[in-house]
Amino acid sequence: MKNLTVSVPDEVYRNARVAAARGDTSVSALVVAYLERLSGRMQEFARLEALQHEVQDEIGQFRAVDRLGRDEVHDRAVR
Repeated sequence: MKNLTVSVPDEVYRNARVAAARGDTSVSALVVAYLERLSGRMQEFARLEALQHEVQDEIGQFRAVDRLGRDEVHDRAVR
C-alpha cells in the first residue's frame, strides 16, 4: 500500500470529513473509492477507444463508388 499526501483547501477538507462521517468511513476511504472509480472509468475508456479503432478500420474499407445515385435512391423511395 502506498501513502499519498495531498493539499486541499480547508473547506474541501471540512466537507470531506463531514461526508466521511455521514458514511461512517474515513476521508482516506473516500479517496480510495474515488481513485478506484476513476481507474475503472479509464479502463472502460481504453476499451471503448480500442473498439472505436476496430470499427473505423472496417469503415476504412467503405467506397463511395458502391453507393446508390440520387435518382436510384428516389426511385426506391417511391416504389
